[in-house]
Amino acid sequence: MERRKLQIRDLTLRDGQQSLFATRLSQKEIDKLLPFYENAGFYIMEVWGGAVPDSVMRYLDESPWDRLRTISKAMKGKSLLSALSRGRNLFGYVPYPDYVLEGFYKEAIANGLNVMRIFDALNDIDNVRESIRLINELGGIADGAVCYTVDPKPVAAPQEDSGFFKRLFGKKKAAPEPEKIFTDEYFVEKAKAMEALGAKIITLKDMAGLVTPARAASIIAKLKAAVKVPVDFHTHCTPGYGLASSVMAIINGVDILDTNIWWFGGGSAAPAIELVYLFCQKLGVEIEADMKAVGEIRKHLRAARQSLAAFDLQKDNFPREFDPLTDTLPADVEAHLDAAVAAAKANDYETLLSHCHAIEQYFGFPKPNELVKEAEVPGGMYSNMVAQLKSLNASDLLDDAMRLIPMVRRDAGLVPLVTPTSQIVGSQAVMVAIDRRAGKPDYTTKSNQFISLVKGEYGHTPVPVDPQFRAMITGDATEHPYDTSTYKRPENPALPELGGVKLAANREEELLLELLPNVANGFLRKRRAEEAAAAKAAAPEAEKAEAAGTAADDAPITGHTLTAPMPGTVVEIKVKPGDSVKKGQTVLVYEAMKMENEVEADRDGTVKRVFAAPGQPVAADAVLVEFE
Repeated sequence: MERRKLQIRDLTLRDGQQSLFATRLSQKEIDKLLPFYENAGFYIMEVWGGAVPDSVMRYLDESPWDRLRTISKAMKGKSLLSALSRGRNLFGYVPYPDYVLEGFYKEAIANGLNVMRIFDALNDIDNVRESIRLINELGGIADGAVCYTVDPKPVAAPQEDSGFFKRLFGKKKAAPEPEKIFTDEYFVEKAKAMEALGAKIITLKDMAGLVTPARAASIIAKLKAAVKVPVDFHTHCTPGYGLASSVMAIINGVDILDTNIWWFGGGSAAPAIELVYLFCQKLGVEIEADMKAVGEIRKHLRAARQSLAAFDLQKDNFPREFDPLTDTLPADVEAHLDAAVAAAKANDYETLLSHCHAIEQYFGFPKPNELVKEAEVPGGMYSNMVAQLKSLNASDLLDDAMRLIPMVRRDAGLVPLVTPTSQIVGSQAVMVAIDRRAGKPDYTTKSNQFISLVKGEYGHTPVPVDPQFRAMITGDATEHPYDTSTYKRPENPALPELGGVKLAANREEELLLELLPNVANGFLRKRRAEEAAAAKAAAPEAEKAEAAGTAADDAPITGHTLTAPMPGTVVEIKVKPGDSVKKGQTVLVYEAMKMENEVEADRDGTVKRVFAAPGQPVAADAVLVEFE
């Protein structure tokens, strides 16, 4: 009898590094791994999309297009290459019109992309409709991903009880338990709708690792019965369910499983393929991957992880070395494996979890993160919040912000937490934490993206936003969907300091500028400056002089000031000394947690001095503008 086969989507080069190491894996390190990936036999390799286009420019000063081309050339078509697209939001943080989607998908497929996993952060089918159609028309494979989430725990009304934790979770003033929204049938109906639109793969996308073994069994079984296309299961190990839930997905017929290779597995990432292989051997399931080639990748992947120590929360606690093809398991670990398989077949989920945790503990993978489990957040969101707050010297805000996430999420319409909503909700939770620390009412400080989410511009939320809350946040109780006719294509300016060359030199760069204007602006300016230097052009001293002109002098501050509500980086200065401003006028735009925030004048006045320059980091409460 032929063994059942399980196809593998390897996440190591995209989601694995994003979840564990804040997307800092350089092209130099990837290039060392690619010769071993060529013959690994993975059905799909996820290498692009998600945070990669943003992060490789923002932190690594690398081209996202070069990354895709380089991997495609090295793989020679032996594995399908996939990217993660946020539907209407693509790889960015705001909705885009159809022509932007088409341009990006067309360029991606031309540069070697095969599979586009398409999801919407709100599970709004209208937001994935055009992406599925375009990918199919352009010759790609549309993978429709349904975002898994759970009904949140009741939370207390904000700032009514004394004590922070009691305000959030105290029973005395907790909101009544709402109707269950995220049932098995909810996810199945979303999957069927995506298949009807033309999705060739259906993925249950569990970005937070909240799918329990019981839910994995029930939802995967129902998906297999409801759709005709292959079903993929994507999860994370952050709260401790990942390995056990993957086992239940396999038992219940999942066609494709998402995994990482050893050093990039477990923790806030997906399970390690080596542990999945051990279970498949016991279950009589054949993994469609060359485990010997996987072992070669594993040998070189350790050094790649070591290069990421600055972003590795477990840099001093690497997993135990292990090769499932050659190493013998200790008797007690073998017993845990056998007991876990028996428990899985008997649908004894608690026993299965217990033995899976024992196996992971033996190998040295991180323990379940109880804070993440309680706050119900994805691993990538968590690692990025840690990295961002650390870089802004505000790490002490993390616990407060994490505890506020359920409240902010509920207020915003029970949105699933996946980029961009995870970034929006996470950033807003940080702002509320800062507001509370300063003794201000909740939501005194709001990001532009949170305002847009509550307004309705990202699409229909799973539960309607309370009109009174919408009015408080946006000034209007009525829902206003995104209007593509108002979209303004970012300018591609000439750079006089570099001889008048255009900022974006070709269509690829124009798309980067369109999708991620702030980070692409700095990235492309560096490219044009390098080209000018290579041509022995004059150094662009004008920019330095302009920045110096906005620097603060040493005179004491005597006038009214505007300060930074939270740590961030200045994006744009909209005023200069001598300007008259009105209350409510935007004087400065800064970025924090990848969200743009406007600083508005809190009174009428005349600008005396500006203490910030574009690109300059600012601390919380740093003085930005002084008025006469």
